[in-house]
Amino acid sequence: MRRTDATPPIAATAVLAATAVLAAFPSLPAVAAADPAPATARPAPAADPLAAEIERLSGLLKATPDDDFWKQVKGGGGVVLGRAEQALQDGRRLLALQRLFVARMEVASALWTQARPEKERTDVAAFEAAWTRLGEERAKEFRMPAPAAFDGVRPALVRGLAEAAAAQAGTLYRASLDYGRSIEPLYGLFYAGTGEAQIGFAAFCRGLSDPSAPKPPPLRSFAPELEALQERLLKAYKPPVSIDRHGEFITANAALKEARELDDAGLRYGALVKLLDATMRSGVLGQPPPGDAAAPAPSAEEIRRMLAPFKERLAARGKDHTIGRTYLEAADANTPGAVGANPAVALAIARDVLPRYFAALEPAAPRPPRPAPVVTVTLVRWPYT
Repeated sequence: MRRTDATPPIAATAVLAATAVLAAFPSLPAVAAADPAPATARPAPAADPLAAEIERLSGLLKATPDDDFWKQVKGGGGVVLGRAEQALQDGRRLLALQRLFVARMEVASALWTQARPEKERTDVAAFEAAWTRLGEERAKEFRMPAPAAFDGVRPALVRGLAEAAAAQAGTLYRASLDYGRSIEPLYGLFYAGTGEAQIGFAAFCRGLSDPSAPKPPPLRSFAPELEALQERLLKAYKPPVSIDRHGEFITANAALKEARELDDAGLRYGALVKLLDATMRSGVLGQPPPGDAAAPAPSAEEIRRMLAPFKERLAARGKDHTIGRTYLEAADANTPGAVGANPAVALAIARDVLPRYFAALEPAAPRPPRPAPVVTVTLVRWPYT
C-alpha cells in the first residue's frame, strides 16, 4: 500500500486479504447449541474471552497516536472492531466473533508493527532481516495446516475461522517481503504482522473451543459449488456493473479464491465459511443498485418471512449449525430498520447464503461435464484480492 491520499486505507486492503464480511467460551452453550430463546435474554458471564478480547483491542487502539498510520487503522479495522462490539451487545455472539476475525488481523498487526524497532520500519535491510527471522521462528505455523489440525475444536464456526486464519498466515507473510521492498518497509512489516496476527487468532479460537458442544457436521468437498459460483461471477462481470462495482467483484473473488484453497487443503469448515462469504457478496452484486425504482427493495417484513423457515431449521437442538446461524445473525443485523443496516446483505443471505448452507450439508448434486477449455488466462495479483 502506498502512503498517498489516493490509496485506500490499510483497512480496506487488509479486509480484502482477510475476506474477503463480514467462544473454554463460558457462554458457548448459548452459542453452540441451538436455542429458540432470544440471545439478548442471556447476559454474558463475567469471564467472557470474546468480550475481553474486543475490550482489550479497543482499549489499546484508543491509546494510539492520531498520526496517518493509526488514522487508517482506526478508520478500517477499528470500525469493524466497533461493529463486533455492537454485535456482542445485541446478543449476536457468532456475528461478533466473525467480525473480530476481520478486525483483529489488522489491529493486532498494527500494534505488533509499531512495537518493532524503528529501524525495521524504516530501513529495507533491517526489514528484510526481521522478515527472515520471523519466517524462521514461525516456519511451522506459516505452512498450510493439515486437514486434521483443528480436529476437536468446537463448534463449527470456531473451527472454520481458526482454519481460515491459520491458512492465511503463511500467504500473507510471504507476500509481505516484496511489498515492503517495493512500497515501504513499514507496510511490508505490517503485512508480515498480519500473518503473525492470524496465527494468534487461530490460537485464540483453540481457547474458545467447547468440548461439550454438539459435534460439527461432517463436510464434503465444495468443488461443485465453487465452480458454479465462479461461473456466476464471471457472467455478472460485464459493464457497467464491472466498472461501477469493481471493488465488490474483487472482494467476492478473493473470498472465492480463499474458499477454493481451503477446500483443496481439506480444511472444510474454513472452506464453508469462505464459500458462504463469497456467496453473500455475489448475491449482493446480483441485486439492482439501491434506489432502483424498477426493482424496489423488499421490506423488513418480507425479509423476515423469507428467513423464517431457515430460522426454524437452524434452531434444531443437538445440531451444530453455528456457521449457518452466523449468517442468520448477520441477516437480522441488516434487516431494514436495524441501525446501520445494509438490506442488500439481508436479502442475499435469505435468497442465496442459507439455501447454499443447507445444500452444502447434503451430498453434491451431479453436474454436467464441462466443455474442453479453449484458452487459459493467468492473472497475477495480490493475495486474497
